[in-house]
Amino acid sequence: MPQLDVNTYLPQVVWLVITFTALFLVMWRIAVPRIADVLEARQKRIADNLAKAEASKKEAEAALAAYEQALAEARAEAHALVSEAAGKVATEAAEREARQAEQLQRRIADAEAAIGRVVDAAVANVRAAVLEVAAAAVERLTDEAPAKAGIAQAVDRALKAKG
Repeated sequence: MPQLDVNTYLPQVVWLVITFTALFLVMWRIAVPRIADVLEARQKRIADNLAKAEASKKEAEAALAAYEQALAEARAEAHALVSEAAGKVATEAAEREARQAEQLQRRIADAEAAIGRVVDAAVANVRAAVLEVAAAAVERLTDEAPAKAGIAQAVDRALKAKG
């Protein structure tokens, strides 16, 4: 094998040094700076993306806080509107109830007046009937026609006594 031949060691070592030096120079001057530039650009892009993400997070938090504030204000306004509407409804119901109570009081008064008139008419009819019956009874018992004024006074006293 030619690699193990002692006569060719020196040229192999020389070519090894030349090749190693050439590759080292290529790596040192060309490849490593390009790799470093790529890594640096990548690191910068990552840092920019992190900064953008942080800014977006802060914007999102601000938007969330504004949303929650608006939501709280809307709830408070809705609560106020509901309270106001409930107050209006209660006031209107109370007014309606007062009007209906007043109407019922008038109806009751009218009904009581009508009942009073009917009772008075019935009492008058009963009084007239009692006067006739009393006059007929006295005439039958005494065979004389009684004085109408006397019978009327006696019937009135009896009606007053009974209430």
